[in-house]
Amino acid sequence: MNELSQYHETLGARLAPDQIPLDYGDLAQEYAAAKSGAILLDRSHEGRILLTGRDRFELVNRMSTNDMSELAQHEGKPTVFTNPNARILFRASGYSLSSGLLLIGEAGQGEALANYLRRSIFFGDEATVEDISAETAQFAVHGKQADAAMMRLAPDASAIPALGCAEMETDLGRLIIARRKAICGGHWIVIGAREAAVALHRDLLRRGADCGLVPAGSLTYNCLRIGSGRPANLELSPDYMPLELGLWDEVSFSKGCYTGQEIIARMESRQRLAKTLVKVSLASMVAAPAPVYADGKLAGTLTSSAQAPDGEIHALAVLKLRYAQAGCRLTVGPGGIEAEVLEYAGAQPPFVRDATPTR
Repeated sequence: MNELSQYHETLGARLAPDQIPLDYGDLAQEYAAAKSGAILLDRSHEGRILLTGRDRFELVNRMSTNDMSELAQHEGKPTVFTNPNARILFRASGYSLSSGLLLIGEAGQGEALANYLRRSIFFGDEATVEDISAETAQFAVHGKQADAAMMRLAPDASAIPALGCAEMETDLGRLIIARRKAICGGHWIVIGAREAAVALHRDLLRRGADCGLVPAGSLTYNCLRIGSGRPANLELSPDYMPLELGLWDEVSFSKGCYTGQEIIARMESRQRLAKTLVKVSLASMVAAPAPVYADGKLAGTLTSSAQAPDGEIHALAVLKLRYAQAGCRLTVGPGGIEAEVLEYAGAQPPFVRDATPTR
């Protein structure tokens, strides 16, 4: 057990096997704080990969869906790495720093993403790939008062654009502050040196106290994540393509070639999507994955579910398009638990968003 996880335990944390807090003993308080104040999470299990060298942008650009060719300094973009069949391998957020291109991947995928990038360096490329996950720590601030809490740390944070970042020198060393897609109010991350992680976490809690900032764990994050329609875990896998998961805004249709482009471009040009990600309501909790049925026919798969402390059940499903309209009645799992489609999740293609699917 490392110093950071020991510190979390002094705050009452219950740790997952990867040493990331699951909760701090009061899930109801954590969840309520996200809705009315702000929460601070340890997200150090999200991989952090630093690319340097002349061709660092081109390396990522030719392998992923978004246009990563010329990020301005401190600009950020999310992107998806796909295989030749346009199936998802990794999703990451890229930030252009003074030291190089920082990629932040999904939880537990840092090493795999780094190795994938290294294997894709061509002869003659000037690019190096360094996994800096072990030497850094990453915290996230979410909630209604998240923006205000971040101003306590960095008064100029309000000038950081959506998905952008900044670097600042502090008594705790150099920090990277970045905005990410919101899942509940504002969404910020702060990255610093691992040896200063405990002091940084304490400092963030102290500065954000008057904004209602409290520590929270992955169980609260998962409820918020699912409720917002953000894909992860079972969704971000080779079972699906980016356009099927509400990731339209993470795909460029004007950039040059990248792995999987032909299939994704064909889906867009033909305006055809076989299935898509939706939010669903469940009459009672069903663990994912589970089959979803409509009129006795297989309609798709329940991919994420979690019950919030207030009793509300949040769930995501990937459904055939004809069953994805709001109000569609479903059953889930072998027990036939009743469910209903609430709305599309994420950023949908215009031809899906602006059309009313028919069954």
